Amino acid sequence: MAEHDARPGRSCPISYRYGTEALKRCAEIEADTLYIAGGLYGNPFALDALLDLVASDPGAQLVFNGDFNWFDIDPADFRRVNEAVLDHHATRGNVETELARPAGGAGCGCGYPDWVGDAEVERSNRIMERLRETAARYPDLTSRLGALPAYLAARIRGVRIGIVHGDGESLAGWGFSQEILATEDGRASARAAFAAAGVRIFASSHTCLPVLQRFDDAGGERAIVNNGAAGMPNFLGTRFGLATRISAHRSPRARAYGASVGGLYVDAVRIDYDVPAWEARFLANWPAGSDAHMSYYGRICNGPRYAVEQAMRPTSLVRRMNLTA
Repeated sequence: MAEHDARPGRSCPISYRYGTEALKRCAEIEADTLYIAGGLYGNPFALDALLDLVASDPGAQLVFNGDFNWFDIDPADFRRVNEAVLDHHATRGNVETELARPAGGAGCGCGYPDWVGDAEVERSNRIMERLRETAARYPDLTSRLGALPAYLAARIRGVRIGIVHGDGESLAGWGFSQEILATEDGRASARAAFAAAGVRIFASSHTCLPVLQRFDDAGGERAIVNNGAAGMPNFLGTRFGLATRISAHRSPRARAYGASVGGLYVDAVRIDYDVPAWEARFLANWPAGSDAHMSYYGRICNGPRYAVEQAMRPTSLVRRMNLTA
């Protein structure tokens, strides 16, 4: 596992670890409708679309749960993204943590598991170094990023929700990734995490691919919902990001898929941003041959090799909505 690998980009610093039981003791956001968006990745057009989406949903609150920075090496974009995020509830991801207080030897801080290739890890480390050059211009913002919590909790109609960037144990943990949740051991660990944290729903991101894993067993209705990326496509052949919406009320906008958990609607909702504008901005900052272009441009244009059906688990308990590119 990555947390036992000391190499930059694969290591999981001790300072990233909080332990699942810490969520029992944290303050709670009281809400009727909550949007959780991780992985904005510095896309200002996805930011605008997300803010419009939340504003159109009366009474909704927004939590950015980390990695809202990544591609935003343009100083104006960096300031715009972070000032907007800091006007809302937010947790820091590994990107913000490394920008604010670099952990020696952590590289990008992603804690990549062994199924991610070394070349991709090395490119991510270099992307982080380039982003640090921009962040160094804004010590006021990076100081505020470093002060953000690693986790939050929320309560909607009596249902308690744990909001993390990685998983229940660590800011850069992969326990809530679609890959780990596809295994019996991964689901067993997830079941234990609900009780340890005192929550019925976990909302996460970090791992770049979305999943809504619902549990309906002796422990009752519970779910882990990972929005994948707010600022990039999440499915092959699509061009929109995703946010998690958890609410006592049905969503007024387009949903990709969703489930009912404890009387709440738990949905993956579309973030339909200006695709041509974003592609042009990305290419201006990360042209062909650059590290981010090599790692991400194919996904930005065509989506990852991942289908919506793979994110719905089990399909008997998760509803698919009308999904078009």
